[in-house]
Amino acid sequence: MTLPDVPDVHGTRVLLVLGTSAGGVVRHVAQVGASLREVGADVRVAGPASVVGALGGLPWADVPIGPRPGAADVTVLRRLRALLEGADVVHAHGLRAGALTVLAARSRSRRRRPRVVVTLHNLPVGGRGVRAVSAVLERVVARGADVVLGVSGDLVARARARGARHTTRALVPAPTGPVVDGDRPQILTELGLGPSSRLVLTVARLAPQKGLDTLLDAACSLARLPAGRDVTWCVAGGGPLLEGLRADAARREAPVQLLGPRDDVPRLLAAADVVVSTAVWEGQPIAVQEALRAGCALVVTDAGGTREVVGDAAVLVPVGDAPAIAAEVATLLDDPQRVSQLRRDALARASTLPTPVDVLGQLTQVYAGQLSRV
Repeated sequence: MTLPDVPDVHGTRVLLVLGTSAGGVVRHVAQVGASLREVGADVRVAGPASVVGALGGLPWADVPIGPRPGAADVTVLRRLRALLEGADVVHAHGLRAGALTVLAARSRSRRRRPRVVVTLHNLPVGGRGVRAVSAVLERVVARGADVVLGVSGDLVARARARGARHTTRALVPAPTGPVVDGDRPQILTELGLGPSSRLVLTVARLAPQKGLDTLLDAACSLARLPAGRDVTWCVAGGGPLLEGLRADAARREAPVQLLGPRDDVPRLLAAADVVVSTAVWEGQPIAVQEALRAGCALVVTDAGGTREVVGDAAVLVPVGDAPAIAAEVATLLDDPQRVSQLRRDALARASTLPTPVDVLGQLTQVYAGQLSRV
Protein backbone atom coordinates (compact mmCIF):
# COMPACT_ATOMS: atom_id res chain seq x y z
CA MET A 1 0.00 0.00 0.00
CA THR A 2 1.41 3.39 -1.03
CA LEU A 3 0.56 6.48 0.99
CA PRO A 4 1.73 9.69 -0.68
CA ASP A 5 2.82 12.65 1.44
CA VAL A 6 2.40 11.00 4.83
CA PRO A 7 4.98 9.97 7.44
CA ASP A 8 6.83 6.70 6.97
CA VAL A 9 5.92 4.27 9.76
CA HIS A 10 8.16 1.43 8.57
CA GLY A 11 9.65 -0.20 11.65
CA THR A 12 7.45 1.79 14.08
CA ARG A 13 6.46 -0.45 16.97
CA VAL A 14 2.70 -0.05 17.49
CA LEU A 15 0.74 -1.65 20.31
CA LEU A 16 -3.04 -1.71 19.72
CA VAL A 17 -5.10 -2.15 22.90
CA LEU A 18 -8.78 -3.04 23.21
CA GLY A 19 -11.20 -4.54 25.69
CA THR A 20 -14.24 -6.75 25.39
CA SER A 21 -15.91 -5.95 22.07
CA ALA A 22 -19.26 -6.84 20.57
CA GLY A 23 -17.65 -6.94 17.14
CA GLY A 24 -17.38 -3.51 15.55
CA VAL A 25 -14.34 -2.31 17.50
CA VAL A 26 -12.38 -5.53 17.12
CA ARG A 27 -13.05 -5.59 13.37
CA HIS A 28 -11.78 -2.02 13.14
CA VAL A 29 -8.65 -2.86 15.15
CA ALA A 30 -7.99 -5.89 12.95
CA GLN A 31 -8.28 -3.76 9.81
CA VAL A 32 -6.05 -1.01 11.23
CA GLY A 33 -3.46 -3.56 12.33
CA ALA A 34 -3.40 -5.28 8.95
CA SER A 35 -3.04 -1.93 7.13
CA LEU A 36 -0.20 -0.82 9.40
CA ARG A 37 1.66 -4.09 8.87
CA GLU A 38 1.26 -3.70 5.12
CA VAL A 39 3.27 -0.44 5.26
CA GLY A 40 5.95 -1.95 7.46
CA ALA A 41 4.88 -1.14 11.01
CA ASP A 42 5.61 -3.70 13.72
CA VAL A 43 2.12 -4.29 15.15
CA ARG A 44 0.97 -6.19 18.21
CA VAL A 45 -2.48 -6.33 19.81
CA ALA A 46 -3.25 -6.50 23.53
CA GLY A 47 -6.71 -7.54 24.65
CA PRO A 48 -8.85 -10.27 26.22
CA ALA A 49 -8.94 -13.79 24.84
CA SER A 50 -12.48 -13.26 23.56
CA VAL A 51 -11.25 -11.03 20.72
CA VAL A 52 -8.31 -13.04 19.42
CA GLY A 53 -10.35 -15.03 16.90
CA ALA A 54 -11.34 -11.84 15.06
CA LEU A 55 -7.83 -10.36 14.79
CA GLY A 56 -6.93 -12.04 11.52
CA GLY A 57 -3.71 -13.56 12.82
CA LEU A 58 -2.20 -10.37 14.24
CA PRO A 59 0.34 -11.02 17.04
CA TRP A 60 -1.60 -10.94 20.29
CA ALA A 61 -0.93 -10.63 24.02
CA ASP A 62 -3.51 -11.67 26.61
CA VAL A 63 -4.58 -8.60 28.61
CA PRO A 64 -7.98 -9.25 30.27
CA ILE A 65 -9.64 -5.84 29.90
CA GLY A 66 -13.27 -6.39 30.86
CA PRO A 67 -16.33 -4.15 30.51
CA ARG A 68 -16.28 -2.96 34.15
CA PRO A 69 -13.67 -2.07 36.78
CA GLY A 70 -12.56 -4.95 38.96
CA ALA A 71 -9.69 -6.74 40.66
CA ALA A 72 -8.38 -7.92 37.28
CA ASP A 73 -7.40 -4.33 36.48
CA VAL A 74 -4.29 -4.76 38.64
CA THR A 75 -3.18 -7.55 36.32
CA VAL A 76 -4.12 -5.46 33.29
CA LEU A 77 -1.96 -2.54 34.40
CA ARG A 78 0.99 -4.81 35.13
CA ARG A 79 0.78 -6.49 31.73
CA LEU A 80 0.31 -3.22 29.89
CA ARG A 81 3.37 -1.70 31.58
CA ALA A 82 5.43 -4.67 30.43
CA LEU A 83 4.11 -4.47 26.85
CA LEU A 84 4.79 -0.73 26.65
CA GLU A 85 8.50 -1.43 27.13
CA GLY A 86 8.97 -2.10 23.42
CA ALA A 87 6.41 0.26 21.90
CA ASP A 88 6.88 3.56 20.09
CA VAL A 89 3.13 4.19 19.90
CA VAL A 90 0.28 2.67 21.90
CA HIS A 91 -3.19 3.12 20.41
CA ALA A 92 -6.07 2.13 22.68
CA HIS A 93 -9.64 1.66 21.49
CA GLY A 94 -12.53 2.33 23.86
CA LEU A 95 -12.90 4.27 27.09
CA ARG A 96 -11.90 1.51 29.54
CA ALA A 97 -8.94 0.37 27.46
CA GLY A 98 -7.92 3.99 26.94
CA ALA A 99 -7.97 4.89 30.62
CA LEU A 100 -6.00 1.79 31.64
CA THR A 101 -3.47 2.43 28.88
CA VAL A 102 -3.00 6.04 29.98
CA LEU A 103 -2.45 4.96 33.59
CA ALA A 104 0.07 2.32 32.53
CA ALA A 105 1.93 4.78 30.32
CA ARG A 106 2.01 7.54 32.93
CA SER A 107 3.63 5.17 35.40
CA ARG A 108 6.73 5.22 33.20
CA SER A 109 9.29 8.00 33.01
CA ARG A 110 8.62 10.59 30.33
CA ARG A 111 11.76 9.56 28.45
CA ARG A 112 10.62 5.93 28.22
CA ARG A 113 6.95 6.67 27.57
CA PRO A 114 5.44 5.80 24.16
CA ARG A 115 3.11 8.15 22.34
CA VAL A 116 -0.44 7.44 23.58
CA VAL A 117 -3.43 7.64 21.22
CA VAL A 118 -6.98 6.76 22.30
CA THR A 119 -9.98 6.31 20.02
CA LEU A 120 -13.38 6.68 21.71
CA HIS A 121 -15.95 4.51 19.93
CA ASN A 122 -19.09 4.91 22.05
CA LEU A 123 -21.02 7.39 24.14
CA PRO A 124 -21.08 6.30 27.80
CA VAL A 125 -24.61 5.21 28.71
CA GLY A 126 -26.22 3.69 31.79
CA GLY A 127 -27.37 4.71 35.24
CA ARG A 128 -26.01 7.47 37.43
CA GLY A 129 -23.20 5.30 38.81
CA VAL A 130 -22.07 4.19 35.36
CA ARG A 131 -22.11 7.76 34.08
CA ALA A 132 -20.10 8.98 37.09
CA VAL A 133 -17.41 6.34 36.58
CA SER A 134 -17.34 7.06 32.85
CA ALA A 135 -16.84 10.77 33.51
CA VAL A 136 -13.76 9.98 35.61
CA LEU A 137 -12.38 7.70 32.90
CA GLU A 138 -13.04 10.36 30.26
CA ARG A 139 -10.99 12.87 32.24
CA VAL A 140 -8.15 10.35 32.64
CA VAL A 141 -8.10 9.77 28.88
CA ALA A 142 -8.51 13.41 27.89
CA ARG A 143 -5.75 14.69 30.16
CA GLY A 144 -3.37 11.77 29.79
CA ALA A 145 -3.41 10.82 26.11
CA ASP A 146 -1.30 12.65 23.56
CA VAL A 147 -4.19 12.48 21.05
CA VAL A 148 -7.85 11.59 21.53
CA LEU A 149 -9.86 10.54 18.48
CA GLY A 150 -13.66 10.30 18.57
CA VAL A 151 -15.76 8.46 16.01
CA SER A 152 -18.33 11.28 16.07
CA GLY A 153 -18.29 15.01 16.60
CA ASP A 154 -20.07 14.79 19.96
CA LEU A 155 -17.37 12.48 21.32
CA VAL A 156 -14.70 14.92 20.12
CA ALA A 157 -16.52 17.76 21.89
CA ARG A 158 -16.78 15.73 25.11
CA ALA A 159 -13.06 14.96 25.02
CA ARG A 160 -12.23 18.60 24.49
CA ALA A 161 -14.50 19.62 27.37
CA ARG A 162 -12.72 17.08 29.59
CA GLY A 163 -9.36 18.67 28.82
CA ALA A 164 -7.97 16.89 25.75
CA ARG A 165 -5.11 18.85 24.19
CA HIS A 166 -5.29 17.33 20.72
CA THR A 167 -8.51 15.79 19.47
CA THR A 168 -10.27 15.24 16.16
CA ARG A 169 -12.82 12.98 14.53
CA ALA A 170 -11.50 9.51 13.82
CA LEU A 171 -11.87 8.14 10.34
CA VAL A 172 -13.53 4.74 10.27
CA PRO A 173 -13.52 2.98 6.89
CA ALA A 174 -16.78 2.27 5.17
CA PRO A 175 -17.65 -1.33 4.29
CA THR A 176 -15.88 -2.64 1.21
CA GLY A 177 -17.83 -5.80 0.42
CA PRO A 178 -19.70 -6.40 -2.84
CA VAL A 179 -22.86 -4.48 -3.66
CA VAL A 180 -25.63 -6.86 -4.72
CA ASP A 181 -28.32 -6.06 -7.30
CA GLY A 182 -30.67 -8.59 -5.73
CA ASP A 183 -33.74 -10.40 -7.01
CA ARG A 184 -36.56 -8.54 -5.28
CA PRO A 185 -39.38 -11.01 -6.12
CA GLN A 186 -37.28 -13.92 -4.89
CA ILE A 187 -36.32 -12.13 -1.68
CA LEU A 188 -39.94 -11.19 -0.97
CA THR A 189 -40.94 -14.81 -1.50
CA GLU A 190 -38.21 -16.00 0.88
CA LEU A 191 -39.53 -13.59 3.50
CA GLY A 192 -43.05 -14.94 3.07
CA LEU A 193 -44.29 -11.73 1.46
CA GLY A 194 -46.43 -11.25 -1.61
CA PRO A 195 -45.22 -9.64 -4.86
CA SER A 196 -47.03 -6.39 -4.07
CA SER A 197 -45.64 -6.11 -0.54
CA ARG A 198 -43.51 -3.16 0.39
CA LEU A 199 -40.45 -3.78 2.51
CA VAL A 200 -39.12 -1.46 5.21
CA LEU A 201 -35.79 -2.74 6.54
CA THR A 202 -33.71 -2.08 9.64
CA VAL A 203 -30.27 -3.65 10.01
CA ALA A 204 -28.97 -3.42 13.57
CA ARG A 205 -27.50 -5.26 16.49
CA LEU A 206 -30.43 -5.54 18.88
CA ALA A 207 -29.03 -3.58 21.80
CA PRO A 208 -30.36 -0.59 23.81
CA GLN A 209 -28.68 2.12 21.71
CA LYS A 210 -30.64 1.06 18.61
CA GLY A 211 -33.93 2.57 19.83
CA LEU A 212 -35.97 -0.61 19.53
CA ASP A 213 -38.98 0.74 21.46
CA THR A 214 -39.09 3.59 18.96
CA LEU A 215 -38.91 1.08 16.13
CA LEU A 216 -42.00 -0.80 17.36
CA ASP A 217 -43.86 2.46 17.96
CA ALA A 218 -42.99 3.66 14.45
CA ALA A 219 -44.04 0.37 12.86
CA CYS A 220 -47.40 0.49 14.63
CA SER A 221 -47.90 4.13 13.62
CA LEU A 222 -47.01 3.34 10.02
CA ALA A 223 -49.56 0.51 9.92
CA ARG A 224 -52.32 3.00 10.78
CA LEU A 225 -51.47 5.27 7.83
CA PRO A 226 -52.88 4.72 4.32
CA ALA A 227 -49.39 4.23 2.91
CA GLY A 228 -48.72 1.59 5.55
CA ARG A 229 -50.98 -0.99 3.99
CA ASP A 230 -49.12 -4.04 2.64
CA VAL A 231 -45.94 -2.89 4.42
CA THR A 232 -43.80 -5.30 6.41
CA TRP A 233 -40.99 -3.95 8.57
CA CYS A 234 -38.16 -6.49 8.71
CA VAL A 235 -35.35 -6.27 11.25
CA ALA A 236 -32.11 -8.07 10.42
CA GLY A 237 -29.72 -8.65 13.30
CA GLY A 238 -29.19 -10.49 16.55
CA GLY A 239 -28.27 -9.29 19.99
CA PRO A 240 -29.23 -9.40 23.65
CA LEU A 241 -32.67 -7.86 23.11
CA LEU A 242 -33.84 -10.17 20.31
CA GLU A 243 -36.18 -12.36 22.34
CA GLY A 244 -37.58 -9.45 24.33
CA LEU A 245 -38.25 -7.52 21.14
CA ARG A 246 -39.93 -10.57 19.61
CA ALA A 247 -42.22 -10.85 22.64
CA ASP A 248 -43.05 -7.13 22.59
CA ALA A 249 -43.80 -7.21 18.86
CA ALA A 250 -46.14 -10.17 19.30
CA ARG A 251 -47.90 -8.59 22.28
CA ARG A 252 -48.49 -5.37 20.36
CA GLU A 253 -49.30 -7.16 17.09
CA ALA A 254 -46.73 -4.91 15.46
CA PRO A 255 -46.15 -5.56 11.74
CA VAL A 256 -42.50 -6.35 12.39
CA GLN A 257 -40.71 -9.47 11.23
CA LEU A 258 -37.57 -10.24 13.24
CA LEU A 259 -35.15 -12.08 10.96
CA GLY A 260 -32.37 -12.61 13.48
CA PRO A 261 -28.72 -12.62 12.39
CA ARG A 262 -28.38 -12.70 8.58
CA ASP A 263 -25.48 -13.29 6.23
CA ASP A 264 -27.35 -11.86 3.21
CA VAL A 265 -27.79 -8.24 4.28
CA PRO A 266 -26.71 -6.89 0.84
CA ARG A 267 -29.58 -8.84 -0.78
CA LEU A 268 -32.05 -7.47 1.76
CA LEU A 269 -30.85 -3.92 1.19
CA ALA A 270 -31.27 -4.34 -2.55
CA ALA A 271 -34.89 -5.41 -2.05
CA ALA A 272 -35.92 -2.76 0.49
CA ASP A 273 -38.21 0.12 -0.41
CA VAL A 274 -36.97 2.17 2.55
CA VAL A 275 -34.21 1.52 5.10
CA VAL A 276 -34.68 2.93 8.60
CA SER A 277 -32.41 3.50 11.60
CA THR A 278 -34.10 4.33 14.91
CA ALA A 279 -30.88 4.53 16.96
CA VAL A 280 -30.58 6.76 20.01
CA TRP A 281 -26.81 7.08 19.46
CA GLU A 282 -24.36 6.09 16.73
CA GLY A 283 -20.75 6.86 15.92
CA GLN A 284 -20.17 6.09 12.25
CA PRO A 285 -22.88 3.44 11.80
CA ILE A 286 -21.74 0.59 9.58
CA ALA A 287 -25.29 -0.47 8.68
CA VAL A 288 -26.08 3.06 7.47
CA GLN A 289 -22.88 3.13 5.44
CA GLU A 290 -23.81 -0.22 3.89
CA ALA A 291 -27.22 1.19 2.96
CA LEU A 292 -25.61 4.22 1.33
CA ARG A 293 -23.34 1.96 -0.73
CA ALA A 294 -26.37 -0.07 -1.80
CA GLY A 295 -28.16 3.09 -2.95
CA CYS A 296 -31.03 2.84 -0.47
CA ALA A 297 -33.62 5.45 0.43
CA LEU A 298 -32.86 6.15 4.09
CA VAL A 299 -34.84 7.51 7.05
CA VAL A 300 -32.54 7.84 10.07
CA THR A 301 -32.60 9.42 13.51
CA ASP A 302 -30.28 12.38 13.99
CA ALA A 303 -28.23 10.44 16.54
CA GLY A 304 -24.58 11.03 17.40
CA GLY A 305 -22.46 10.95 14.26
CA THR A 306 -25.19 9.76 11.88
CA ARG A 307 -25.65 13.19 10.29
CA GLU A 308 -21.89 13.35 9.69
CA VAL A 309 -22.12 10.07 7.78
CA VAL A 310 -25.22 10.66 5.66
CA GLY A 311 -24.97 14.39 4.93
CA ASP A 312 -27.94 15.30 2.71
CA ALA A 313 -28.40 11.74 1.44
CA ALA A 314 -31.05 10.68 3.96
CA VAL A 315 -34.16 11.95 5.70
CA LEU A 316 -33.19 12.90 9.27
CA VAL A 317 -35.73 12.81 12.11
CA PRO A 318 -35.37 13.54 15.85
CA VAL A 319 -34.26 10.73 18.12
CA GLY A 320 -37.21 8.91 19.67
CA ASP A 321 -39.86 10.54 17.45
CA ALA A 322 -41.76 7.47 16.25
CA PRO A 323 -44.64 9.39 14.59
CA ALA A 324 -42.13 11.43 12.57
CA ILE A 325 -40.33 8.27 11.45
CA ALA A 326 -43.62 6.67 10.39
CA ALA A 327 -44.72 9.83 8.57
CA GLU A 328 -41.45 10.15 6.65
CA VAL A 329 -41.49 6.49 5.65
CA ALA A 330 -45.10 6.82 4.49
CA THR A 331 -44.23 9.90 2.46
CA LEU A 332 -41.44 8.06 0.68
CA LEU A 333 -43.61 5.03 -0.03
CA ASP A 334 -46.02 7.36 -1.85
CA ASP A 335 -43.30 9.34 -3.67
CA PRO A 336 -41.23 7.20 -6.06
CA GLN A 337 -39.50 10.26 -7.51
CA ARG A 338 -38.22 11.28 -4.08
CA VAL A 339 -37.08 7.71 -3.47
CA SER A 340 -35.18 7.71 -6.76
CA GLN A 341 -33.47 10.98 -5.82
CA LEU A 342 -32.50 9.66 -2.39
CA ARG A 343 -31.06 6.53 -4.01
CA ARG A 344 -28.88 8.67 -6.28
CA ASP A 345 -27.85 10.84 -3.33
CA ALA A 346 -26.94 7.76 -1.31
CA LEU A 347 -24.63 6.43 -4.01
CA ALA A 348 -22.97 9.82 -4.36
CA ARG A 349 -22.50 10.10 -0.60
CA ALA A 350 -21.08 6.58 -0.40
CA SER A 351 -18.32 7.58 -2.81
CA THR A 352 -17.09 10.16 -0.27
CA LEU A 353 -16.92 7.85 2.77
CA PRO A 354 -13.48 7.10 4.26
CA THR A 355 -11.45 4.25 2.78
CA PRO A 356 -8.85 2.11 4.56
CA VAL A 357 -6.17 4.23 2.86
CA ASP A 358 -7.74 7.40 4.32
CA VAL A 359 -7.75 5.83 7.77
CA LEU A 360 -4.14 4.75 7.48
CA GLY A 361 -3.14 8.21 6.30
CA GLN A 362 -4.75 9.81 9.33
CA LEU A 363 -3.16 7.38 11.76
CA THR A 364 0.35 7.71 10.37
CA GLN A 365 0.08 11.47 10.86
CA VAL A 366 -1.27 11.04 14.39
CA TYR A 367 1.46 8.55 15.29
CA ALA A 368 4.12 10.91 13.98
CA GLY A 369 2.75 13.84 15.99
CA GLN A 370 1.57 15.83 12.99
CA LEU A 371 -1.98 16.39 14.20
CA SER A 372 -2.39 20.03 15.14
CA ARG A 373 -4.66 21.16 17.94
CA VAL A 374 -8.27 21.31 16.72
